[in-house]
Amino acid sequence: MRLSGWGRFPVADCNVLRPRTQSDLLAALAKTTANAPAIARGLGRSYGDSALNTHATVSMTAFAHMLSFDAQRGLLVAESGVTLADVISVFLPRGWFVSVTPGTKFVTLGGAIAADVHGKNHHKDGSFGGCVEWIDVVGRDGVIRRCSRAENADLFAWTLGGMGLTGVILRAAIRLRRVESGWLRQRSIPAPNLAAAMSAFEDNAESTYSVAWIDCLASGANLGRSIVLLGEHALADELDVARRPAPFVTPARRALITPFDAPGWALNQWTVGAFNALYWLKGSRGGRETLVDWDSYFYPLDSIHQWNRIYGKRGFAQFQCVLPLAASRTGLEELLAVISASGHGSFLAVLKRMGAQDSRFSFPMEGYTLALDFPAHPKALALMERLDAITLAHGGRFYLAKDSRLSRAIFEMSDPRVADFRAMRSEHGLDQTFTSIQSERLGL
Repeated sequence: MRLSGWGRFPVADCNVLRPRTQSDLLAALAKTTANAPAIARGLGRSYGDSALNTHATVSMTAFAHMLSFDAQRGLLVAESGVTLADVISVFLPRGWFVSVTPGTKFVTLGGAIAADVHGKNHHKDGSFGGCVEWIDVVGRDGVIRRCSRAENADLFAWTLGGMGLTGVILRAAIRLRRVESGWLRQRSIPAPNLAAAMSAFEDNAESTYSVAWIDCLASGANLGRSIVLLGEHALADELDVARRPAPFVTPARRALITPFDAPGWALNQWTVGAFNALYWLKGSRGGRETLVDWDSYFYPLDSIHQWNRIYGKRGFAQFQCVLPLAASRTGLEELLAVISASGHGSFLAVLKRMGAQDSRFSFPMEGYTLALDFPAHPKALALMERLDAITLAHGGRFYLAKDSRLSRAIFEMSDPRVADFRAMRSEHGLDQTFTSIQSERLGL
């Protein structure tokens, strides 16, 4: 079966296994060998090749049952194929929301744990692993191990951000966040340049959620001009009188669909530049606070089904790095200057402030993370190699859940933890059982 990640680049012929029961899964894993390893896959929303294996790509979508909920602690136990959309649908009407969420709700719990996803609240609440109490991981020997910070703690730590390379996540217990409504108070802050945007983040460090859209084609005095969006869960008494009787009821968003692959020339410096100019014009009228429904605030692109087709048949590659706090200003300015001069502006460019995080192999560090999408054509891919070098020069590292083309050499230089991760996999024989096309490319 021809498979890809969300970026539709690269594409590979994969043998897809679809176990429906725990017995099926164990039987499938029992057949793995050094010559025929496997990798688990959820909804395929990692952007590149981290959930692709030509020998055995194990679909976990049948494992989609919620098993129990402790309302006193907000603790949900569920199988790894349950999606964030499922969790929100069931628990938001009861006054609970996911503690940490990426920019799409169409990800499985297993995928969220394996990538240790982060959201707009990392500076305050950390990544997804922070809300995980325990996980059940199936190893190469078919044994299901309960892992937590107190039990099998090493395996627990390596699995958070381990990209499925420590075993198959079968089920997990996660803590939800208590909320009083399905609405958020959003405040937009127009920032004429990067320095102003970073000041807005630092001046509003107590805001629960913060994120910025960046015009990456802007240059000169306008380099890095942005719209910074802050958010707080609205309390019931902060809603309009008409909404207070049903605080969790929000308007259904009209679903749009990208019906065909856009032609390759559709996204260019002129169309992206026009979009950025209009977005800036709209956002620069900010400074006011508005009420926004949860779906629009957290998942603006989820209402456009198959939006990845906007980039055409070749697909697209995402570049996401995080730079340490001390080097963030100079590093980001250099990244944005190179992008602006190239004319290959990203249609989607996002900046977030990240908090401190001590982890075995997860992506975040304290500083700023920049995410950019580029069509997968040779000139854009060459530009991304220049961005790799700038990131490396400023002590940054790269997000594997978004990667589809990073070189092994750059990856090794960017993250000294790679050697320890490799050694752990070798010691436990995991390198003979769980591999992906990405792990082979990066030498993991």
